[in-house]
Amino acid sequence: MAHFAQIENDTVTQVIVVHNNELLVDGVETESKGIEFCESLFDGVWKQTSYNAATNGFRKQFAGVGFTYSETADVFIAPKPFVSWSLDANYDWQAPIAYPADGKQYSWDESNQVWVLAG
Repeated sequence: MAHFAQIENDTVTQVIVVHNNELLVDGVETESKGIEFCESLFDGVWKQTSYNAATNGFRKQFAGVGFTYSETADVFIAPKPFVSWSLDANYDWQAPIAYPADGKQYSWDESNQVWVLAG
């Protein structure tokens, strides 16, 4: 199964599953054929997304509703987790202070701008 994200104003509004048969051109799966299929069902701009994006580099990560699509970089970007965080050159959100490297679990405290030990 393939997955396609509908994009409106650079924001993912829905993700649908498309059977691989709908992507076939001369026995080969193509994104363009999948987009054509999606456009026959719904309006809007469509891009393929993949659960394996982290390992195969396909558009950075699997798209979800509320994600942003960067046409320039051809990647999906997760929603900004906190106001203070910024997007790095790899399209990952970074806290203003690096995550502690001591092997322990932390959560971000936005109001105090610090990592807090979990538990």
